[in-house]
Amino acid sequence: MSENLVPEPQASVFDSVAKALDNDEDAARRVMLNPNLAKGFKDGKPVEVEHKETPQQDACGCGDHAGACGCEDGQDDGISLKAFDEIGRATAADVKEALHQVIDPELGIDVIDLGLVYGIEIDELGRAIITMTLTTPACPLTDLIEDECASTLAGLVEEFRIDWTWQPRWTMEKITPEGREQLAAIGFSFDNLPKY
Repeated sequence: MSENLVPEPQASVFDSVAKALDNDEDAARRVMLNPNLAKGFKDGKPVEVEHKETPQQDACGCGDHAGACGCEDGQDDGISLKAFDEIGRATAADVKEALHQVIDPELGIDVIDLGLVYGIEIDELGRAIITMTLTTPACPLTDLIEDECASTLAGLVEEFRIDWTWQPRWTMEKITPEGREQLAAIGFSFDNLPKY
């Protein structure tokens, strides 16, 4: 064999998947794009995961439809997480984690622990829609917080939008236990506040 010859092509993972599926290239492409399809085969073909005809807003924050993965994220803190499941795409849980870096300039606590974020949705195009409030409607910090979100989410999502809302009204009860600990560390006392 001459050393000048180009080596023969080696079998790829795609070739192996296609061979396992009776050389059905379309089925092999679907399995390569969504390996979950390979969990069960019917008549030698990948089985499409059956989803009930539910709106996409029922998708779990980790990207799994209708919470099928058992993910509890977003259930205990009141933040609605919605995402489309696609390999390599940021999920609503990823965006939530990143928003811990967005600090409210007045209190020095992140917007998640302050309870300012009410919902995060990733649409079918990978854009993040964040439903957020501020401690008061008269707060002049919307531009500053939007700029911080842009810096934090750059590279994670293609685009984002903040839907500012004042319903329900923000109260101190929305602050997470972690946020309360951070506020206590800087001398803020919840015990001395008037009760309404």
